[in-house]
Amino acid sequence: MNESALILTHFHETSSSSTQNIDIQDFDIKKLFQQIVENKLQQTFILQTDDPKATLKEIKKAVRVINAAGGLVKNANSDYLFIKRLGKWDLPKGKVEEGEKMREAAVREVAEECSIEIDSLGKKIESTYHVYVLKGEFILKKTNWYKMKVNSVPDLIPQTEEDISDAKWFSAKDLHIIRENTYPLIKALIADLN
Repeated sequence: MNESALILTHFHETSSSSTQNIDIQDFDIKKLFQQIVENKLQQTFILQTDDPKATLKEIKKAVRVINAAGGLVKNANSDYLFIKRLGKWDLPKGKVEEGEKMREAAVREVAEECSIEIDSLGKKIESTYHVYVLKGEFILKKTNWYKMKVNSVPDLIPQTEEDISDAKWFSAKDLHIIRENTYPLIKALIADLN
């Protein structure tokens, strides 16, 4: 949710200065998103529920869901691939085409966005969710993220027609550059890289 995050949990969480608890009885994802956008909020919201998976299913029923896939790509020097899209560092990803498997889409999107060939596709890291409004319609984008490798250090060519202005390899010691100018979901995905 832009610079904010929503956590669904069955644990009792205590609010802090950076979090806000939301009552499940009053929860409406569209209203929360509108509140975040209108007030330019940057915080974590905690939604306590007896069954987080069931709550996520209910949220998905209420909105249009788009599937996407992308990758955390490591090269022969153990550097990681990042793209700069709309002024922020991100990982390459894109929408899954009809009839395409998530894993196939992840490899295709990384290849298209950076003009590289993936040599090996590893395990799924995790799935993340992002909300936005497109042409007046509320969208929930589910992205599956996969580990990927290239056996060299290929030159990168950013796909400018997808608003990508840069594509670069970063060593683990330089990931602070990414963390200073990226989204909360990307920070979480790369938190254990060092």
